[in-house]
This record gives sequence, structure tokens and C-alpha cells, in this order.
Amino acid sequence: MSRSTKELPAAAPLDSHTCDGCLERREVLVRAGLVTMGVAAAGVLAACGGGTDTPSEGSSDGSAGESSAAAGGALAQVSDIPVGGAISATDADGKPIFLVQPEAGTVVGLSAVCTHQGCTVAVDGEELACPCHGSVFDLTGANVSGPADKPLPAFDVHVSDGAVLAGKA
Repeated sequence: MSRSTKELPAAAPLDSHTCDGCLERREVLVRAGLVTMGVAAAGVLAACGGGTDTPSEGSSDGSAGESSAAAGGALAQVSDIPVGGAISATDADGKPIFLVQPEAGTVVGLSAVCTHQGCTVAVDGEELACPCHGSVFDLTGANVSGPADKPLPAFDVHVSDGAVLAGKA
């Protein structure tokens, strides 16, 4: 049995490749970059719209801690909240709130959900700042700047034996 051999054409050099329907390396990288930016943008929009961010764990000046309420338990101790400052906490349902102590012994509760698009606002020194779109609120919840046009809603709290509890006294 004899085998026939065919002579194969010589391969074209790599640098002389021409293909009208092929993508060049640069075009592939550009398209991959655009896809990556699109995915990142979708993630940012999801974070802004969902309102499910976790509260900030504090700021560099020590004015913000974090506290969670167990079912029926204290949200925080008054001694944990700086006078003229605020801490982040969560209510019994796990929603983010602020506990503010404008003067010694007086504690005010505020929602930590930005009234602009629902991001979780964080304590930033003597202000409350939304990391998503730059809204800034004072420690009373009033909006100072940014796209939010409504203040942060109040959250009912009261003090009993040095503990901050949810609800009216």
C-alpha cells in the first residue's frame, strides 16, 4: 500500500497576517476594558440603589463606632456616644441608624439611609456624609450639601439607666 504525499504550502510569516474579519490585539484589549468598566458601573449603581450597605465602622477621629441591637436590647450605651458626635448602629431589624449626643445625656436617633438614593451614610467627624454621591448632613440630620434635598428621618430612641433603647419612653 502506498501513501501519497502532498506538498503543503509554505506558512505565511506571522507579521504578514491579513484578515479583514479579525480583531487586532489593541481592539480586543479596548473591548475588554469597556466590558470591565460596564460591569464596574453596574456594581456602583447597584450599591447606590439598594440601600443595603453596611454602616461605617468609624472615622479616624474616633467619633464613630458601631453598635447593634439584639432583639429587645440596648442600641448602645450613652457613654459610647461622644458628646457633640455620633456613632453608627443598627436597629433590631438590622437597618443602619445613627445615635447622636448633641449635649451630655441627650441622645437623638436618625436613619443612616441617604434620602437621595438610599446609600448608607457614614459619620465623618461632626458631619454625616454619603459616600455615593456626596450628600452631607449635619448632626441634626439636616442636609448641608449634595444632591439630597430632604433631611435624614428621625428614629425614635430613649435613654434608660445609661442605655439607649429604641422607641419612645
